[in-house]
Amino acid sequence: MASFKITSEVHAERSRSHENWRQNYVVTQFAFAYPPHMKPKNSVKYDHEGDLVLQRKEGKLLIEHSICTQLELVGLQLWRGAFLLADYIMANPQEFEHQNVVELGSGVGLTSIAAAMLAREVTCTDIDLGEILPLIKRNVERNSKYIRGKFNVMALNFKDTDWPTSLKRKLAESRIILAADVIYDDSITDHFVSTLEKILHSDDTKRTVYVALEKRFVFTIAHLDSVAPSYEEFRRCIARRRLKWTLEEVNLNFPQYFKYDRVKELVLIKIHKT
Repeated sequence: MASFKITSEVHAERSRSHENWRQNYVVTQFAFAYPPHMKPKNSVKYDHEGDLVLQRKEGKLLIEHSICTQLELVGLQLWRGAFLLADYIMANPQEFEHQNVVELGSGVGLTSIAAAMLAREVTCTDIDLGEILPLIKRNVERNSKYIRGKFNVMALNFKDTDWPTSLKRKLAESRIILAADVIYDDSITDHFVSTLEKILHSDDTKRTVYVALEKRFVFTIAHLDSVAPSYEEFRRCIARRRLKWTLEEVNLNFPQYFKYDRVKELVLIKIHKT
């Protein structure tokens, strides 16, 4: 029997400019508008007659990704939460400039690349499975002109408890933790919460975690209503551990810089240890 495969809604929203294909992978241009505080260098130019050349108002990330994957490899695709979190980063430079940032479950690396436009150092992590880590490195190379500081790509499996010293050091040095589109499977969610617990309670450092996700509603007979089971399981995992965390749903009224459908089911959660 053929394995069941999944395709992200991002790929069906509108036609995009595909640069080239490589087996099951495609390189796509994802346009974004420059925020006022992130205008590209040398954007003011004059032509040979001395007339002002209009500033470039749009940038383009070249992201290699898969169009269709099995569930365990959905990180090879792009999902709306990554764009939402990238928008938030670009809209709030004061939170990310000169910071050390770690992203968990980075997938193809789009959110980490957006963070690297502002941060001092970004450590982009995901499970060492299939093409994920090599693909992130290729995407970093394609978009190197946007990266401001140091960029690391490291393996991190939520199910592993023994982390290498190099990863522990990067986590200890970071004050901001990012995660997008990692809440979709109950087992993975449980291990993700365990990973956050280990990070937030490793020392007395005050850290901020941003988790972006899309609530996916289904109708159940048990509830006689539509519920978002993956999102609810995420909240239950935190409650079961009796973790003293403050969870705040961020108002999504910040500007949209990337072109995607910012549907009402998208959620951005800000987490602090209390």
